Amino acid sequence: MQETINVAIIGASGYTGLELLKILTVHPRFKIRYVGTSEGGEDIIAMHPSLKNVVSGKAEKSEADAIANVASLAFLALPHQASMGFAKKLLALGVKVIDLSADYRLTQSVYEAHYCPHEDPLNLSHAVYGLPEFYRKPLASASLVANPGCYPTATLLALVPFLPYMRPQAPIIVDAKSGISGAGKKPNPVTQFVSINENMMAYNPLSHRHEPEIKEQLFKHGGEQKQICFVPQLIPVTRGMLVNAYVQLKESIDPIAVLEAYYANEPFVRIRREPVSLKATAGSHFCDIFAKEKEGVLFLSSSIDNLLRGASSQAVVNANIMCGLDEYMGIPTLSYVP
Repeated sequence: MQETINVAIIGASGYTGLELLKILTVHPRFKIRYVGTSEGGEDIIAMHPSLKNVVSGKAEKSEADAIANVASLAFLALPHQASMGFAKKLLALGVKVIDLSADYRLTQSVYEAHYCPHEDPLNLSHAVYGLPEFYRKPLASASLVANPGCYPTATLLALVPFLPYMRPQAPIIVDAKSGISGAGKKPNPVTQFVSINENMMAYNPLSHRHEPEIKEQLFKHGGEQKQICFVPQLIPVTRGMLVNAYVQLKESIDPIAVLEAYYANEPFVRIRREPVSLKATAGSHFCDIFAKEKEGVLFLSSSIDNLLRGASSQAVVNANIMCGLDEYMGIPTLSYVP
């Protein structure tokens, strides 16, 4: 019998916490031993009625010592700033951490310019960015993984293969659309039905916090600072993300051939010869990418499930790698179609 690996989910009340519960409940090797929230005491079924007859029990108040007593790995689905302090305690107790917030994704100076002072610079310097297609080897020995944001995941998977072909100093235009679940579970005026239904809106254009994350990663892969013009938008769907990017090239290329060669051994990146759609990836870990070139301009379009590939299923893939398991063990593959 294969040994189980005990895990904790901290911040289980939100959408990404729900997706982690759904994946880990049926995972062949991971066993959920601790479900934590800020206050504790909430019935898990009351938080997530869809899990009735699937899971049971109550959430516990999130405490690092208690987690370390029962789990060797913790998923942190906490807001930025709250996550780093908790991760620091868990790491000191020998618990591996996968952080779904932004707290460990950026260099310290860039993080502090866009978020807040960082209280854990030592661990920040050792965190591994959790995009497996690019960082599989360091992930295998990591104790702290910074799970990427949803917009950067979809954007980077599309852009990185084309870095050698981009015209230097030319700006990259990124037009990105997300389902409303990306705004989180807490109600606000923008996410009310009367605001989002039959509506669409840009938010934080050219100033969104995911823009520096994209820029830093492109620099790490290409060695050149890129100007990113990033415009995110909310669309009236529950889940899904569509990222369209426009790139100037140095020369004419066959973009589909470039993508197929780059991702030849990556089963969860699917290269499409027709424009991608939200439905084809919703509910799965797949990233679908389409590309077309015309007169030196490259059009890229990628689709992911913002809650899965953009958060929770990617976190579980990273956990599999960290624990020496089959990378795609327990990962959802069936899209919500129709």
